[in-house]
Amino acid sequence: MASSSRRACAIAAAIIGMAMTSADANEPALLHAAGSLRGALTEVAEAFAADTGTKVEAKYGPSGTLRDEIAAGSRAQVFASANMEHPQSLATAGRSSPVVLFARNRLCALVKPGLSVTPETLLEIMLREDVKLGTSTPKADPSGDYAFGVFAKAEALKAGSRKALEQKAQQLTGGPSSAPGPAGRSVYGWHVAEGRADIFLTYCTGGLVAQRESPGQQIVSLPEPLAVGADYGMTVMNDSPPAAHRLALFIVSAKGQQILAKHGFSVPALSQGEQR
Repeated sequence: MASSSRRACAIAAAIIGMAMTSADANEPALLHAAGSLRGALTEVAEAFAADTGTKVEAKYGPSGTLRDEIAAGSRAQVFASANMEHPQSLATAGRSSPVVLFARNRLCALVKPGLSVTPETLLEIMLREDVKLGTSTPKADPSGDYAFGVFAKAEALKAGSRKALEQKAQQLTGGPSSAPGPAGRSVYGWHVAEGRADIFLTYCTGGLVAQRESPGQQIVSLPEPLAVGADYGMTVMNDSPPAAHRLALFIVSAKGQQILAKHGFSVPALSQGEQR
């Protein structure tokens, strides 16, 4: 099944390639993508440009904010979101192609140096009054929605946890007034390093980036009862040029998926062995 799917992608790419004119090749493919995809899709875009000669013009940000911009008429072609709902809303409105699941992520806890936390003690420590808890902004950024999903799960483990966590969580990123952080630096790691959060619930991939910049910061997996996964969906806007479709196909190709896997994403198009 996987091999036949890949052959179909290859055939579709070849057809689109033949339809391209030289003028198409000179126009960049426009990509709107979740901020958590910046590192992976920047590398994907470079590989795509090397293979096809078509550059990618990318805009990264909170998926909800990007969706709102596209819905309001912002020029867009490929939209890669950190959830399925935002691109699905565009497809449902007749604005874009069917949504494709192209990557998965998980939520982890990014923890400041010196704070002793294990998966088993994470909930207890997040609830401590002296521990500052950071999240992204729900609705604007799916990472915030996923974090609040963790809080909802916590209620089953300890009564009153959901309300306590929702009240204490500082929504530090992803909102319209959120500080962007220094250029080229993980905003999550920056908030932890600056002391605004002792624990930041963010994507595991984002935690890896932050830890590379600040090796003392810890990445703690969520215990199974609190675990929350993230499905990433992609859609292509109606009337997009062939280059945009070629980019979308490249992202779900073996090469694109291997790059995503290298950056810590779980990808549906590759077997577990191929992702190692």
